[in-house]
Amino acid sequence: MTTTHVEPVAYPFNEATDLSLSDLYERARETAGLLRVRMAYGEPAWLATRYADARLVLGDRRFSRAAAAERDEPRPTPGRREPGILGMDPPDHTRLRTLVTKAFTVHRVERLRPGIRAMAEELLDALIAAGPPADLVEHFALPLPVAVICRLLGVPEEDRPKFREWSDDALSTSPLTTEEMAVSQNELRAYMATLVAEHRKRPAEDLMTALIEARDRDDRLSERELIDLCVGILVAGHETTATQIPNFLLTLLDHPGELERLRADPSLVAGAVEELLRFVPLGVGASQPRYATEDVEVGGTLVRAGEPVLVAVGAANRDGLRFTAAERLDIGREGNQHLGFGHGVHHCLGAPLARLELQEALRALVTRMPGIHPAGDVVWKTEMLVRGPRSMPVGW
Repeated sequence: MTTTHVEPVAYPFNEATDLSLSDLYERARETAGLLRVRMAYGEPAWLATRYADARLVLGDRRFSRAAAAERDEPRPTPGRREPGILGMDPPDHTRLRTLVTKAFTVHRVERLRPGIRAMAEELLDALIAAGPPADLVEHFALPLPVAVICRLLGVPEEDRPKFREWSDDALSTSPLTTEEMAVSQNELRAYMATLVAEHRKRPAEDLMTALIEARDRDDRLSERELIDLCVGILVAGHETTATQIPNFLLTLLDHPGELERLRADPSLVAGAVEELLRFVPLGVGASQPRYATEDVEVGGTLVRAGEPVLVAVGAANRDGLRFTAAERLDIGREGNQHLGFGHGVHHCLGAPLARLELQEALRALVTRMPGIHPAGDVVWKTEMLVRGPRSMPVGW
């Protein structure tokens, strides 16, 4: 069993300007024990890169997210974000999550499919009518999930551009101070508080009204929890999906055989989304450390109580001990239990909605634009926790 605290290596490993998985992850997976790493700020951490180790840390109640609030957690910025529900442990986490989970069941989300499919078609209609080249991010990948989550929360259409900057700040790795982060977060909270007040006056058939009723009638969450929950849903509900749509297309363009396979048989789209979620390492690096609440052995390393572990999901999803031909993109892969939406109590509660949006976006692109191709240089998001194009010119 490894217990030695060797000198930590600098982290994260991935570059922000492409979607490759750093070779350093493969070396870490092939080395016994966990890797000791240090981010730009915060204390050193253990890094889990193998699938079995990742599932253990994400799913075992002996690892805590809430403990990070009392520690100098490893992070890429000097400022510290308020993680909301993502920084909670049961039972508080369970109480809040249960309120939202009902809105994101597979059955309820599936009822949204016709509307989301129509929305994707309409966006492509407008894009095609305007003619090439066009920015896929600006005119398709971003507006689709933004419209969906805003509709669920009852955000007025004219207000949708406002939270783009707030969302960027929430996921930024640029050197924002704690004070600067607080200003941005408080602006978004203030906006959300106004929206909550308007919904109290004029209830609607949307998720925000349901959460308000849980607050006002059942007293199941505080006013601050209500506002922060809506903020979290708004940011998380669109950013990663908007990023993965162009990421998926770029990856398929780099694998023309798989792209042609999908064009020839669009019924493969659901499996293609799962495989792309596995194959594309979305993050620049791991985040949201888990703290051991007691001594736990992980992958042959004894993690002492109070030590943080970072989980490299992108590396775990390429673990050859779990996935056959892990470095090969195979849209027909079966039994694809990837960790793209996490695992355990913090498994992404919006996963059914994200899957549906990604399926409909990909289906629309391969069926309506069979000749889609790059038409200029991709401008990458930099200084963000997630990787992907900020703009992506395409032709067809």
